[in-house]
Formats: sequence, C-alpha cells, structure tokens
Amino acid sequence: MANLSLDYQIKSPIDKVWNALTHSETLAQWVMENNFRPIVGYKCQFQNEEIGLVVNSEVLVVDKPHKLSYTWVGGPIDTIVTWTLKEEGDTTHLHLEHKGFEEENQAYFGAKYGWTMMIDGLTEILRDA
Repeated sequence: MANLSLDYQIKSPIDKVWNALTHSETLAQWVMENNFRPIVGYKCQFQNEEIGLVVNSEVLVVDKPHKLSYTWVGGPIDTIVTWTLKEEGDTTHLHLEHKGFEEENQAYFGAKYGWTMMIDGLTEILRDA
C-alpha cells in the first residue's frame, strides 16, 4: 500500500479552514462540485463534468474543527481522505492523508498533483475571505 501525506501551513483561523473543508459551496470552489455534508455516514459525490470524473464518498469522521475523514472512490481508486487541523497562533496546520493506494502509480501521483493544485486554490479562497 502507498499512502499520500501532505502538510500545509495556512495563515487563517482554524474555523475558516474547517468551513472551507466542510461547506459544499466552498468545496466546489477549490475541489469539485459536490453535495457534501459533514455528517458521519452521509453519502455524497464530488463531480468534475469537464473530465467525466465522479467520486463517491461516505463521511467517516467529523471532529470539528480538528479531524475530517471520508472515503474517496472514483476511477481506479478506492481510498480514504483524512484532514487533520491544528491551530498555532495565526496559522492553521493542515495535514492531508490520502491512504489506500495499491502502489505509487499513476493514480497516486495524479492524486498528489491534484491535491497540491487544489490546496493552492484553498489558500487563495482563504486569503480573499
């Protein structure tokens, strides 16, 4: 198994970062269109119509504002995404663990590239908020 682990430091209060991870409208601005709700057991989808991608998810953990986890099943992957947040001063430390890849293959590197690009979008949204 290969697990993707990424860390970010965002100059924004933890509650703003949490809201960007859990509000469907904000998620749509930096991830994909979705019907996400931060409710354990809730089943939702993330969709990118441009590339024909549909990701099915089920919320596994909601520990506001410190931890959020959900399944990420789409295309060739059946994985779990977990966000962990910790606030220190005016900075939120955001840790992403995306686990369950069979190996460091195209899906793994595609996810790494995709999350890196999406986090750039997240930081822009939070900076402008």
